[in-house]
Formats: sequence, C-alpha cells, structure tokens
Amino acid sequence: MMAAAAAIRFSLHLGKEALITLVALMALLANFFVLKQIELLGFTVTCSDVFAIADILSLNLLQVRFGKESAQKAITISLGAFIFFALFSQIHLLYLPSSYDTAHSHYAMLLSPSPRLLLASLTTFAIVQYFDVQFFAYLRRRLQTNWQLLSVFSILVSQALDTVLFSFLGLYGLVASMTSIIIISYALKVVTLLVLSSLQRHRTADAL
Repeated sequence: MMAAAAAIRFSLHLGKEALITLVALMALLANFFVLKQIELLGFTVTCSDVFAIADILSLNLLQVRFGKESAQKAITISLGAFIFFALFSQIHLLYLPSSYDTAHSHYAMLLSPSPRLLLASLTTFAIVQYFDVQFFAYLRRRLQTNWQLLSVFSILVSQALDTVLFSFLGLYGLVASMTSIIIISYALKVVTLLVLSSLQRHRTADAL
C-alpha cells in the first residue's frame, strides 16, 4: 500500500503524462495479478485489490489536477493498453517452444485466461472507469467539500460496481457462494482504500 501511494506521489510530481501512464499500468497490474490467490483470515482472496484502488485513486487525482478530459484520455489509453496486452500475449503463446524451453508452460498458465474472464475484465474495466470519472465529476459539481473525501466516496461506489459486475460476469456458476465472494472482496477493497487514501492524503497535500 505504501509503495502504491509513493508511486502516485512520484507520478504526480513528474506531471500529467506520468500520472496517465500510472493509471494504465495499475489497470494492467490489477487484471494480471487477479490470477494469484492467497489466504487471508481463513478466506481465499486475490492480490489485485490494492492496484484496482490505486488505479481509481490516480484517475480521480488526475481529474482534479489536470481536468476531466485528461482523465478520459487516461481511460482510453488504459483500455488500449489492456487490449494490446491481451492480443499480443496470445500471439506470444503461438510461438512453439524449443526443446530447451522451461518457461512456456508457465506463460501459458498466466496468459491464457478463458474468453469469459477476459471479456469480463475488459467490460468491467471500461464501465467502472467511465462511471467513476462521470460520478466524481458530478460529486465535485454538487458538493463543495474536500476533493479527497469525494474521491473516497466515489471509489467506494465504483468499486462496489466493479466487484458485483466482475463477480457475475466472470465467476457466476464457477464459485460456491457469490455472496461470500462479493462481500469479502469488497470488504478488502474498502480497507485497502481507507489505508491507501490516508497515506496519499498526507503525501499529496502540498502538491495540490
């Protein structure tokens, strides 16, 4: 979490282009690391929630500092990077490994998500990021308060949408309890958001 907050702070220091790049990178990492599962308090969870939260937090910061158009540009670039990665990872797998190769099976396991999961990720990514930009802009117009409080609220709403959408699009029928998956995943995102936004609030106040 501290590393993610430091990355956001450093990207903000470098400028708009760096922050846009970070948004795209966090989106890719969130979708790639979702494949790894860990045990936490007796529950099986993924390692990607911190990247998903950092991605949306960076997007909101981008909108505050550089405008809504910059945030929308970041979404377009992120979506393009996501599609590029998905396409070329499949092309990469088409190359036949040599008899000395020991990595192909690992690449195949990591880069061969089912079409359903890939489509679920792309659909959820596009909808949630577009929703967050519009919703955050709406909150800023309607409520004259600290932008970071508005950002936390908008992320809580957008990540609820993200959790429900991806769970039903990608996992429905594949897990024993959709309710447990949704509740635990969202609870972890809430905790991650509160910690990360607290760290980020102290590190970006002087920059704004």
